[in-house]
Amino acid sequence: MIAGGPGPHPGGPDEAGARGTGDHGGPGGGERAAEAAGGTEAPWKQSVAGSLAFLRRRLTGDYRIDDFGYDPDFTENVVLPPLRLLYEKWFRVQTLSMHNIPDTGGALLVANHSGTIAIDALMAGLAVHDHHPAHRSVRMLGADLIFDTPVLGPLARRAGITLACNEDAERLLTSGEVVSVFPEGFKGVGKPFSQRYRLQRFGRGGFVSAAIRTGVPIVPCAIVGAEEIYPMIGDIKPLARALGLPYFPVTPTFPLLGPLGAIPLPSKWIIEFGDPIPTDQFPDGAAEDPMVVFNLADRVRENIQQALYRLLLRRGHPFL
Repeated sequence: MIAGGPGPHPGGPDEAGARGTGDHGGPGGGERAAEAAGGTEAPWKQSVAGSLAFLRRRLTGDYRIDDFGYDPDFTENVVLPPLRLLYEKWFRVQTLSMHNIPDTGGALLVANHSGTIAIDALMAGLAVHDHHPAHRSVRMLGADLIFDTPVLGPLARRAGITLACNEDAERLLTSGEVVSVFPEGFKGVGKPFSQRYRLQRFGRGGFVSAAIRTGVPIVPCAIVGAEEIYPMIGDIKPLARALGLPYFPVTPTFPLLGPLGAIPLPSKWIIEFGDPIPTDQFPDGAAEDPMVVFNLADRVRENIQQALYRLLLRRGHPFL
């Protein structure tokens, strides 16, 4: 195992090459097998060869983990394949204006948050990884609850999710990573279905301060489709408090159908990446100016809200 800095430079050979042929294997996995076979092997044979190559790398320690715990090889081969099935077959995600994310250098994606369970963050990250010309990896910022949860916490770190704090965000942005943040937090992901696609408050604007200090562009991201996967019609607050959760959702299928209620509804998704908002022209000290931070955060929020209204009209029926 090789420990390094924040990881391979996004957009570099390690990232772009991994998806260059449309293969779903990890770096050095299915793609190496396909090259070795001259592109003539059956897909299932390539998949087996990729899995064996991945297992060999895990046994020999021939993989990289950065200072935040991100493991690109594990993410490519374990985390992304099942998410890709949801993305392509279940949610049928359509992406718009991917070119607004730069090919190189740091960028801060700021998106709306919804869906009872934060699947929207994973789908947005997968969209950039699979469909951006440079196949960039997105480093998501997550709440403390994620890292305090057994199994989920270590898995999240290996998948590149980092604690949502300004210090870590600025370090990632300075190193040239694409970072995603969801300023609504639990207020957005846990809001009732009656408030769907209405943005909640954007907190104190910490994401704006991080972007200004590092001089990276802010890319507003509007996600339509997540609101319908688990329509939240109730919240059992006493149970949520007992379990230490921000809410305990009641949906049309959960907890009524038990484990089957955890299956998301197959809504149609659209993810749009808006025009980047530059931050490198602000004067020194602007990141500490509450009015500058508030005005820029409000501008980003309004851009996302208007995009949501427009995309809802474009999508039409949520499930067709």
